[in-house]
Amino acid sequence: MIRRLGAGLAVLWAAATTSYVALLLAPGDTVDILVGDGPDTPEIRARIVAEWGLDRPEIVQYVAYLWRLLHGDLGRSYQLQRGVGEILATQVGPTAQLTLAAAAAGVALAGIIAVVTAGRGRWLRGAASAAELVSVSVPPFLIGIVLLSVFSFTLGWFPVSGAQGPAALVLPALALGLPIAGVLGQVLRGGLERALEQPFAVTARARGLTERALVARHALRHALIPAVTLAGWFTGTLLGGAVITEILFGRPGLGQVAMQAVTGRDMPVVMAVVLLSAIVYVTISTLLDLAYRAIDPRIRG
Repeated sequence: MIRRLGAGLAVLWAAATTSYVALLLAPGDTVDILVGDGPDTPEIRARIVAEWGLDRPEIVQYVAYLWRLLHGDLGRSYQLQRGVGEILATQVGPTAQLTLAAAAAGVALAGIIAVVTAGRGRWLRGAASAAELVSVSVPPFLIGIVLLSVFSFTLGWFPVSGAQGPAALVLPALALGLPIAGVLGQVLRGGLERALEQPFAVTARARGLTERALVARHALRHALIPAVTLAGWFTGTLLGGAVITEILFGRPGLGQVAMQAVTGRDMPVVMAVVLLSAIVYVTISTLLDLAYRAIDPRIRG
């Protein structure tokens, strides 16, 4: 775990360094880039030079930048005239709510589909595979449009946009979670079917254990390792899909902030979003290592 944490810190350093180098290598004057499309006054330019140390050698600027990050200082948006940390803090909640709900929906649907269809008749598995293929192939934004058309515009069951109440979370969570359910469902079903053919499954059946109990108590645990490995993949799917989904459903969140920062050339915010994404990946990867050891005791040795 110490080696894993060291590798995680190296990834964070690489992400911070890459974003900083990209700022320096971008065409044009660094002050112009940091100003972006915001107000451009001599006072703001002087503040940028002072805060970023642009009047000092580049190596000193770089070390000062890393030092600020270590102290939680993500800089300032000169367009919005607010601290970047403050901007992200106000938007992390809605995005975390959406991504957690989408992950929960995807994992729950995948688990139900896999347990119901594993080892069953060919027609049932074929129907499940077809549904999974469709959910994986269709982009989340198109799924969201279909969900809006059916359940909001036609039936009126859910609000069209906004983030007021649990009802407003259902459709965007499904739009993000269905592709995850499609992939995880295939992996879980394959893992369950392989596990049900292992010698321990034959022994359990001989002892009188029912098929449902065999799946729930033993086979599911063996099938979880490849599924847990995919958690890194669907973390990226959630982060990327949240940008479009939040815009489509008119929800606040980091997706809206990232889109506005990119279109408005607000580089301090863009750099902070990159670093935050790296932190999420490192955190998920570390938790996966812990999950492997909890699921399969053989890994602990």
